[in-house]
Amino acid sequence: MVTAAELVQKKGRHLETALTDAEIQEHLAAVENWALQDGKIVKTFVFKNYHETLAFVNAIAWVIHADDHHPELVVTYNRCVVKFDTHSVNSGRGGISENDFIGAAKVDAIFQQAAR
Repeated sequence: MVTAAELVQKKGRHLETALTDAEIQEHLAAVENWALQDGKIVKTFVFKNYHETLAFVNAIAWVIHADDHHPELVVTYNRCVVKFDTHSVNSGRGGISENDFIGAAKVDAIFQQAAR
């Protein structure tokens, strides 16, 4: 079984094949409170104010850009909804790949660091 700690240590890479439904469920168990929604893995992060929300967005942009795997972000005053999927898998039809879970684990680690 994969763990969040293992995922954080990985670097995203070019993938051509999406995860199976069983693999998605296994990976979801490793990242707390992420859910499969409309073909993406999704989580909402809540903050005290707009400044904290934007600081989080900037921090994840810096880390995620290094893996060249960018999530969809919905940013409001005190919330950031993060959505990951992989457009390039399944011959360009898209799906969920391990890169999405690597990104999710890294976003969670950033959020946990900010909460200290």
